[in-house]
Amino acid sequence: MSRELTREEPNYFGAGPALLPTEVLQTAAYDLLNFNSVGLGIGEISHRSGPATEVINSTKQHFKDLLDIPDTHEVFFMQGGGTSGFSSIATNLAAAYLKKTGKPGKAGYVITGTWSKKSYEEAVRLGVDSVVVCDAKKLNGSFGDIPSVEKWSIPDLKDTSYVYFCDNETVNGIEFPDFPFEKFPDVEIVADMSSNILSKKLDISKYGLIMAGAQKNVGLAGISIYIIKKSLLEQPSDAEIKAAGIPLPPIAFHYPTVVANNSAYNTIPIFTLHIVDLVLQSLLKKGGITFQQELNEKKAKLLYETLDAYPTIFNLPVAKAVRSKMNVVFTLKDTSLDSEFLKQGEANKLTGLKGHRSVGGMRASLYNAVSLKSVELLVAYIKTFAESHK
Repeated sequence: MSRELTREEPNYFGAGPALLPTEVLQTAAYDLLNFNSVGLGIGEISHRSGPATEVINSTKQHFKDLLDIPDTHEVFFMQGGGTSGFSSIATNLAAAYLKKTGKPGKAGYVITGTWSKKSYEEAVRLGVDSVVVCDAKKLNGSFGDIPSVEKWSIPDLKDTSYVYFCDNETVNGIEFPDFPFEKFPDVEIVADMSSNILSKKLDISKYGLIMAGAQKNVGLAGISIYIIKKSLLEQPSDAEIKAAGIPLPPIAFHYPTVVANNSAYNTIPIFTLHIVDLVLQSLLKKGGITFQQELNEKKAKLLYETLDAYPTIFNLPVAKAVRSKMNVVFTLKDTSLDSEFLKQGEANKLTGLKGHRSVGGMRASLYNAVSLKSVELLVAYIKTFAESHK
């Protein structure tokens, strides 16, 4: 039985794996059968073949084009997602600092939600000397706001190997509205942008490293993107790292090795990377980051204003100044209505609205692939639901 490569456009607000543009999936489906007329599917070719190398290089170049990445930084890809990402960051950045200074340093962590907390805990578990620069929950009582930098515990910057933060917390619906590290001169700033990469303009020169799992805003699960300052790829020998008491990263996650092999030291998932490249090409055709940021701001403004208009029905736990434009979290004042809200939403073909299991409530993720039309449909449903429950 033949099946057409079409679908009704979904109104899906899941936090990840997330929605992808239909035209990207259609192209990828054909390429999975026969890529560039080579007679093999994109998932069947060798990761070191000419066609695969072209995919890697094309994806790197399109990231550079979209984000205006300077020559001081390198782009590479690895298997895994955010969790493998923050694990690899701890060991690789510790080694890079040892190479630069000849001594071990301390990693600083800004904890503003679930994922930055997990990142800090993993660094400690691995044995990387780490300190908490800011714990929003301890300072505020909850992960509902980002404390001002004046309240942070600024470490001795002469001994700080890097400072890590999660730019957008998917579970808690918090996003940094600007770059808060001007008081950290000469310290490498590391950002997890798994859920908001390519959603807004960035000054890449301010970052030592940006890491992003692809499955939320740019592709399928299974691959992660790294934009790293080239000087951070210099590491001591394994013997020197061991002697300093720093744990070694597994070879498949050893940044200098991965970069030296053009992201193909081990078997990179080329099909998954190809989808990332198709997403980048689609974004470039639509107008790039400027276009996407304006659209994302419009979508978020529309949804937040609608929820704010019904304060007796909905509660928004995040301070307005740090509300995420990617993950809008909210709860119903009457939690007994939760299942009704979700069930009626699904009846209106609005899916993926259930909040993270650790916090409950609702979450509407407005990633790049979520259309303005989908948000307008969600807003219309929210208004109807709220009016009927006043």
